[in-house]
Amino acid sequence: MMDILYTGPVPADRESPMTRSETSPSRAQHPSSTQKPNTCCFCWCCCCSCSWNEDDKRERRKAQETRLEPFPCEPCPKPTIEEIKQWAQSFDKLMKNPAGRNKFREFLRTEYSEENMLFWLACEDLKNEINKSAIEEKTRLIYEDYISILSPKEVSLDSRVREVINRRLQDPTPHIFEDAQLQIYTLMHRDSYPRFLNSSVYRSLVQGGSRSSSES
Repeated sequence: MMDILYTGPVPADRESPMTRSETSPSRAQHPSSTQKPNTCCFCWCCCCSCSWNEDDKRERRKAQETRLEPFPCEPCPKPTIEEIKQWAQSFDKLMKNPAGRNKFREFLRTEYSEENMLFWLACEDLKNEINKSAIEEKTRLIYEDYISILSPKEVSLDSRVREVINRRLQDPTPHIFEDAQLQIYTLMHRDSYPRFLNSSVYRSLVQGGSRSSSES
């Protein structure tokens, strides 16, 4: 018996693998490994990497650096030798004195921890705000500049304090960062303040103040 050669169309289940691979939509339109997922994020407080708002984040960072970052040194008269010596009595006396805060901030800059004082000052500024939209805007900027793990100026906070902040972000108040501010205040008190009193910055102040006092 002769074998009959079938010349009709090939059934779909017998189509060659090569043919399927050439015409398969899943393969023909396979995305590049470098293509970013089409993710979306509607919450500014999250640390997302949405491709659609990368330009917006860059612009926001520029505005943030000009509006929030240089907290200029506080205007204040030159401290007396009595005031300078009082700074060594307690951290509270140092922080309540504008000249003391300026000198302490100068010292923190040498230790690359100035962000702690900047964060504390930003929180103090927020506490004095009464306009709701300004509160929301300043809260967002403080969060992005000092709380977000993506920020180069992130301050050191424990997970409990971060959770409290994240819960309050939807309806922020001037005291939203109160727990965080206290934690950073305590950190500066225990860690940086003793070194400040032994630093050349503080010693030169005492020596200069004593010299001026004796000359007068």
